[in-house]
Amino acid sequence: MPAQRLTTLFKAVAAQALGFALTVTLAALWPGLFHGIWHWVLVQSAAAALWAYVLRQPAWWPAIHVLFWPAAITLLMLHLPAWLYLAALLLLALVFWGTVNGDVPLFLSSAAVADTLAGVVERENAKRFADLGAGIGSVVAPLAQRRPLMAIDAFEHAPLPWLIIRRRCRKLSNVSASHTSFWNGDLSSYDVIFAFLSPAVMLKLGEKISREMRPGSLFISSSFPIPDWRPESIMSLEDRRKTTLFCYRIKKNNR
Repeated sequence: MPAQRLTTLFKAVAAQALGFALTVTLAALWPGLFHGIWHWVLVQSAAAALWAYVLRQPAWWPAIHVLFWPAAITLLMLHLPAWLYLAALLLLALVFWGTVNGDVPLFLSSAAVADTLAGVVERENAKRFADLGAGIGSVVAPLAQRRPLMAIDAFEHAPLPWLIIRRRCRKLSNVSASHTSFWNGDLSSYDVIFAFLSPAVMLKLGEKISREMRPGSLFISSSFPIPDWRPESIMSLEDRRKTTLFCYRIKKNNR
């Protein structure tokens, strides 16, 4: 098992264990604090989320810790058949394949993002475009239809979203959907690269694109800036999420 995955697993277990220790300590100090199982569950969940933050787990892990025990107790109370749990586990694994390994969860871009990117690649006269962590093709599918002469590479590591992209773009000859991690890819051939990832990986991603993207090419990050980098422009969209696009012109030194 890779060291990164072991570290992630250790921190998740440690957060729950430390949260339990804190919950037991509170119960001993203030016996009247807990009235029934749900008080225990809520305090344990909050304590585990706090420890996840202290242990510097990625931004989505505190939310996982908050939801884990309430969801588990609720499901036990529903007396659902065992096969439903296996089906749910398989579905989550197919969608969030790389999350436990330190990758980011599935985020979907809006139609407004795709429309804005279509204008950007037209102004850039881009010949090659890449979407890093393409999800279900929310960006690449409409972009490929509007720019049929532009070659588009969609990188998606999770199996189910990748299958959806393949199905969605089966008639779009200018789209190549890669079932692989973009971390292993070479970014030197692209004129414009887009990503909607997570704050947890932006520093590492900035180092990769600084090494590999050509000077003069353009990197666009949805919602999350690269730490200590100065964007060439910032675009605020009027979609439901109020998305902000950070546009970085690649130079020899982007800081």
